[in-house]
Amino acid sequence: MTPCPVVTAAQMRRAEQAAIAAGVDEYRLMERAGAAAAEIVWRAGGKRDLLVLCGPGNNGGDGFVAARLLRARGVPVRVAALGESRTECSRTARAAWDGPVEPLATAAPATQIVDALFGTGLTRGLDKDVADRLAALTGQASFSYAIDLPSGVETDSGALLSQVPRFGICIALGALKPAHLLYPAASCFDRLVCADIGVDAPDKVQRLAAPVLSSPVPSAHKYSRGLVAVAGGDMAGASSLASHAAARSGAGMVRHIGLGQPGRGPDALVELKGEAPDQLAALLRDRRLAAVLAGPGLGRDDRARARLDTVLACGRPLVLDADALTLLGDGGDPAVPAGSVLTPHEGEFVRLFGDLPGSKIDRAAEAARRCGAVVIYKGADSVIAAPDGRVAIASGASSWLSTAGTGDVLAGLVAGRLAVTGDPFRAACEALWLHGEAARRAGPAFIADDLIARLPAAIACRL
Repeated sequence: MTPCPVVTAAQMRRAEQAAIAAGVDEYRLMERAGAAAAEIVWRAGGKRDLLVLCGPGNNGGDGFVAARLLRARGVPVRVAALGESRTECSRTARAAWDGPVEPLATAAPATQIVDALFGTGLTRGLDKDVADRLAALTGQASFSYAIDLPSGVETDSGALLSQVPRFGICIALGALKPAHLLYPAASCFDRLVCADIGVDAPDKVQRLAAPVLSSPVPSAHKYSRGLVAVAGGDMAGASSLASHAAARSGAGMVRHIGLGQPGRGPDALVELKGEAPDQLAALLRDRRLAAVLAGPGLGRDDRARARLDTVLACGRPLVLDADALTLLGDGGDPAVPAGSVLTPHEGEFVRLFGDLPGSKIDRAAEAARRCGAVVIYKGADSVIAAPDGRVAIASGASSWLSTAGTGDVLAGLVAGRLAVTGDPFRAACEALWLHGEAARRAGPAFIADDLIARLPAAIACRL
């Protein structure tokens, strides 16, 4: 999966206007979009009979172009329209289609269907009769495609403005939009394809790409590869999981600093007792430490708070998760050292930063800016945001990750990759991708421990 920019509806409009200002004819852009969609439909469905549903705007114009080009390839194409075309380009595209145009309300089903009713920029839901008709025709088709976005989806938030059927392929035009990756809209298609139409889009926000990892150099040793400390607490199992994940992340050495309970991880973990704050502080003074993790199994009592305060003052790159985030969260912005990585799920995020406005992307970016840390806003659609405005979005994670301990594994992975790379944003991106790949390899009904066993294979496939 290569990096792919993600843009809002307004950003896409500006990118298209910039291309037009640079000399690209506006209708030429529509021809490119329709041709890109036609090529994907051709490859997926061949000469199977096809119904293209065209709306009144430019998305409908893309549909008319695609219909014309597919008919020229020998595909039996019919077109059904939702009224008259209302933009200059869509009228031009409709005029170039010299076949009949059926009313949407009475159109018969087909083996293949293309939704070109409404794409980017929709601000209200479809009328119920239109939404019902789209759902019925899509349900009767064996192959279904949505051009740019499924009709009924809000572009920037991923919200469903009305009933939206599930499509086989969604064809993103020019760049991905937030709704391609954010739920619930991201669940409205099986496969996502991004088609180049020759428009330069801003790239501050990207779809999370598979990382390029490297093996240790011949001169590497355990400290040069990255020394990680995990500050445990009352629940030794959680911090042991995190420590074990850090040890499998590529880091050279992991120290699990607990409260004296016997370790549950492999013998390669260094088990240390650091119960009192001064004991913990002494162990964290080692300047070779490349990353310190606190939160998994930490607890929420006064002793846990004292341990967290010690970690926050240690001067090492930090990863803060779980109980550490709960202790930090008081409805205001958390005071964390610059360069830290925070890994909140939805409840922890709101506790830390309040009910921020905008899409999940907007909220993550604002949170990162406020606290000066990289934020991994976890969920089925996880958003990684850096204080400098960079954002990466991961979507489609295994739903089996909704089990105890998987967040501890992710936190350990982040700490390990932070120790290896020294780059908080890169570490967060690498860790989140590896976490998802380990889940994919684990299959269904796994537990958190199973993820750790799949990490070496997940890393090996990116070397």
